[in-house]
Amino acid sequence: MRLRLSFIAVLLCLEAPVARADEGNGLAVTDPGVLRALETHNTHGLSLAQLLDPARTTPIPNDALFALPAMTQIRAALDDAFARYLADHQKHQPRVRIGVGPGHDVQLFDQAMLTSPDARFVLAGIVNRMDRAYVAPDTCGEIRLIYRLTRTAAGTTPPRLPMTLNLVLRAKDPNDASVTCADLAGRWLDSALFTETGAARADRLLKPDGPLATITAAHVDRVETNLQIVHRPKSETQEFRTDYLQKVFRFDATVKQFREAPMENQIDRDRLLADAALGRAFRDWLLAPVNLLAFDRGTVLIPEKFLATMSLSSTPAGFAPSALQPEFGLMAADGKGRGVFSERGVIAALERAVAQGGALENIRSPAGFARRLNDITCGGCHQIRGIGGFHFPGANTLAEQSQGTVPASPHFIGDQPRRRDIVMAIRDGKAPDFSRGFSDRPQMRGNNELAGSPLLDGWGATCYRPKQNGVADKSFASWTCAEGLACQQVGADASSAIGMCFVK
Repeated sequence: MRLRLSFIAVLLCLEAPVARADEGNGLAVTDPGVLRALETHNTHGLSLAQLLDPARTTPIPNDALFALPAMTQIRAALDDAFARYLADHQKHQPRVRIGVGPGHDVQLFDQAMLTSPDARFVLAGIVNRMDRAYVAPDTCGEIRLIYRLTRTAAGTTPPRLPMTLNLVLRAKDPNDASVTCADLAGRWLDSALFTETGAARADRLLKPDGPLATITAAHVDRVETNLQIVHRPKSETQEFRTDYLQKVFRFDATVKQFREAPMENQIDRDRLLADAALGRAFRDWLLAPVNLLAFDRGTVLIPEKFLATMSLSSTPAGFAPSALQPEFGLMAADGKGRGVFSERGVIAALERAVAQGGALENIRSPAGFARRLNDITCGGCHQIRGIGGFHFPGANTLAEQSQGTVPASPHFIGDQPRRRDIVMAIRDGKAPDFSRGFSDRPQMRGNNELAGSPLLDGWGATCYRPKQNGVADKSFASWTCAEGLACQQVGADASSAIGMCFVK
């Protein structure tokens, strides 16, 4: 564990220059000065309150925010999730003290901050996700505004709390013919060349021909929340661990409220293992060649009847299979019950998909299939190469200076070349390649930019450790290390085939 935590600390230092370089491609707004100006803009402010209630002109504290009719069900659902978590804790660990503050064995997130007049959600970043246009082509994908829960009372520390709220908007109105997907993609890419800074850059981003000009309250699709529900400090009786609660709320335009919804591709492991008929239905659906090929490419959209409405993700999870991974037990080889999938069944399904003309890009073995089962979920992706439990912690816009913080995780940075290629294809009227690799090993399409970095095959990169004198697993055989580095074990479990690139 000590080696792992030391590695993460050093990795964050190494990632800073890589992050700044790759975020300059025009597909993310991370500069604190620009974000401050966008949130408080006099005619087109992008505060959370203004986008939920256009009649408002300034950001508002959380007590007023959660009093808005649109937000009431979000607070109720979060309260219910907290109550369920506490009940489960009391049932399984009645002697372990849990509560708010450092005097407890398990430190609970302070729910009072959700409705406090001394806290609000501050705009911490804007991210272009037109690479998700395969979900809804007529909206050209998505634009995401990420808000970080922040204390606003003077002298409170730490000011930034471990919670983000992601307001997901449709990139464009499908009924608006004044701008095309190609036009919008071009605007975002062109913004990489803007030379203005601070408020002047914010103004240019919001101009009628700017990439943010199309953002309005009418484009709101859903809210995604992610918060560190508990923190377990390392002690003589327990290992360091944090649990993150994730939920999704879709906007119901008929009643103008956000309502709890199934999370995209968050496979409901417990229901599938408990309900044999549902498990078989999911197995048959996913192993059908057309769905298996989409699963391999990372573009699968799993039917809602197989999905959960909540993800509880624990970190660090480690590389070896364990119950901390969200889909542990679905493969019979995991050792938990009979499972839903068998290695023999997966091999046969892969062969059928290839025989029908499908070219597999990532999944070439049962181990690759099992890894994708975790990787495709919100919780499984969340566990990979994050910073403090987040892939986009965002900029600290209320600080006097940036203080060297990195607004995005290695996972986010490693995926930027793929996202940029897709946006460029949309701009040029070409068919985009929406496929993606595994969350902790970027596709080779970014090889020229990422080679030798901690994101691909450099020091700290995720890699494959084949068994001595054994046959390399085809799903991971390309996960090698740069010259001078070797794929080595991380942590105490020597059984994991996945390691990290370190000096030989």
